[in-house]
Formats: sequence, structure tokens, C-alpha cells
Amino acid sequence: MILPDLSQRRLQSELMDDSDLDPRRHHGALRALETINALSWSAGRIWKEVLRLSRTRDQPIRVLALACGGGDIVHALQRRAASAGLSVEIHGCDRSRVALDFARARKTQRGPAIEFFELDLLDSPLPDDYDLLCCSLFFHHLRREDLVDLLTRMSRAAPAVFAQDLLRTSVGHLLARVALHVFTTSDVARVDGLRSVEGAFTLTEIAEIAETAGLRGVDIQRCWPQRFSMSWRRAG
Repeated sequence: MILPDLSQRRLQSELMDDSDLDPRRHHGALRALETINALSWSAGRIWKEVLRLSRTRDQPIRVLALACGGGDIVHALQRRAASAGLSVEIHGCDRSRVALDFARARKTQRGPAIEFFELDLLDSPLPDDYDLLCCSLFFHHLRREDLVDLLTRMSRAAPAVFAQDLLRTSVGHLLARVALHVFTTSDVARVDGLRSVEGAFTLTEIAEIAETAGLRGVDIQRCWPQRFSMSWRRAG
């Protein structure tokens, strides 16, 4: 199998970003992402951040998932909160109306109602009334300068930030190719998944971006599978 040259980042348009994409194919890709997120323990890492916050803040804790897509992580967090008996308000936002409608159509579990609302992260102010802003698999869609700006605004809008995304590695590219053919049948996800890895950042690059954005004391870790997590809290 011939792997692409990943020494340089290659940012490409993804099929799911096309507003003319057939909603049925879009929904199929969202279901594929849900499977990949579950295999990657994406909700679990955010939940650990929620638990840390719960030890230092009065309840309820307010969490906003940026670029939430089909809402699978948001719903997974609410299920965990309900099982733990923890009072958490968990909301999601995205610029895609198709994804938001898909997220809203899912049955809400016990706990406060989940609010999903439309928001273009690059063109709109971020809400400043949440304890934690989190983001999964969105950074690789952005130009470097847009990511610096987004991280800067996230750190100003909330006292805690958590993000996780792909790493641009040959192993990651191979894993994506295999997983998307074994665990999904979505043609959209299979194309976009490989483009996502090719547009992702390296650990060195994301650390430089976080420093440029002014996230002092940020904790960046490599995590399963060929991903990174970024955790930051405002000092004081």
C-alpha cells in the first residue's frame, strides 16, 4: 500500500462540507463518525475533564461542544452524567443544519434537555457563559491562522478548554484506511477520513499553535489512536 507524503500538511475540502451533499449520505457519514468516536474513546476523554471541573466548581457545570456534528459525543456525555448523578448542562453547536437536525432527532436521555444551535465558529462570537468549551475532530479543517484565532477566543470565552484531534502520521493514515473500511460502509467517511489525516497537525505543530494562541500551561498529550488531546485551564 502506497502512503502519501505526510511531511507537509495538505488541507483539502471534505465531502461533508459540501452544502449540496445528499442528506442521506451525510447521515451515513455522521453514523460512521459515531462509530469511530466510540472506538477512539472520544467522549471518555472529555468526561474526565468534566469530572475534574466538578471537583472545583458548583453544580451544574455547563459544557459546550463546538462543531458537534451529529451530536453523538454530546449525547454520550449526558448519559455519563445521568449515570453518575452529576448535574451537567451539555449543549452542542455546529454550522451544518443537516448535522444539527440529525443531532436533535436522537432521543435525549435522562437529565436536562440538550440544546443544539447553529454557530459558525469562524464568523461568530463564542458564548462566554460555559465552564468548558470542548472540540473534537475539527482543528484539522482549519488553516493555521484560523486555529490560532479560534483557540485564542476559546480561552477568553471559557475558563477551561479541551480539544482532541487527529495526528498527521503514516500509522494514522493506515489506521484510518483500515478502520473506515472495516467498521463503516459510508463512502463519504472513507474519503473524508483520509483527507482529514492529511490535513491534520503534528504534535510539534499543535504545540506551536497553542503557544501562539497564548495558552500558557496547556497540556498536550498523544492518545489512542494516533490522536492528541489538549487540556487548558485559566490560571487563578
